[in-house]
Amino acid sequence: MSSFLGVPVDAAYHLVSGLTGILTPVLGGLAAVAAIVVFTMAVRLLLMPLSLRALRGQAAQARLAPQLVALRQRYGKQPERLQREMAALYKREGTSMFAGFAPLLLQWPFLSVMYLLFRSPTVGGTANTLLTHDLLGVPLGAHWLSGAGPASAQGAVFLGLFALLAGLCWLSARLGRLMTAQAAATKPATAAKPSTRPKPATKAKPVKGTQPASGAAGGPGLLVKALPYLTVVIAAFAPLAAGIYLFTSLAWSLAERMLYSRSAVTATDAEAGPLSAPTAVRAARGSLRSGPANPVSPVAPPAASVE
Repeated sequence: MSSFLGVPVDAAYHLVSGLTGILTPVLGGLAAVAAIVVFTMAVRLLLMPLSLRALRGQAAQARLAPQLVALRQRYGKQPERLQREMAALYKREGTSMFAGFAPLLLQWPFLSVMYLLFRSPTVGGTANTLLTHDLLGVPLGAHWLSGAGPASAQGAVFLGLFALLAGLCWLSARLGRLMTAQAAATKPATAAKPSTRPKPATKAKPVKGTQPASGAAGGPGLLVKALPYLTVVIAAFAPLAAGIYLFTSLAWSLAERMLYSRSAVTATDAEAGPLSAPTAVRAARGSLRSGPANPVSPVAPPAASVE
């Protein structure tokens, strides 16, 4: 464990251990699992403003994507002019190219602390007693491929966890596509106001050139579709306690996306009016069968960073 994260991991360990002691008279053997869930939800609640800010930034990137592609096609041979035009576009829209990434980066230390806590056999030079508790008879420090092996009662508990994680990953990827489609559907409504005189058809044709590009990327399409399930792969090589943390964190992220998506639809309905808003939502939902957008799981960065 790195010295940079050692102190916060030790502090988190004492908090979760204390919470386990409080819950033991009520929940018995499930107290440690409940403490992991409650502690993860509490930290994610504190980080929620950053998460929602990241979602707003990602929605802005999706909304501006066609305009950015048009700028690259127009000023591709003039790098300095392209940078100026892109900076002007971001400034005009009140966002930046890092709006969807910086808030996620700020969350990384907190998520890494939790992941390290639930996967480290020792904390502060002493044994991590949280991993000695169990779930359905399986120690929280057990791994899927160790002990009794995958074809056992212990393996069945892990497989159940993997199935739940895979379901959450699928829902998260589907919702991500919906949110991207909704952001793209609101773009013409905001972009049509400043330019009513010029022909919109001639402006849209260069942007259409991006669709063959995404289709041409059919080669790595399988990899893109598999990326949302990276969390399941991480859980397969982590202790059961870390898998429970990943499940809780991913479920929380999905709830945040649903909350943001509903609020975005409500805001779109208010701006677009009662006639045009249902059309935009219908178009967004109809585009879910196209390729995935923003598929990377929000809990994957901290997991990959602790190797």
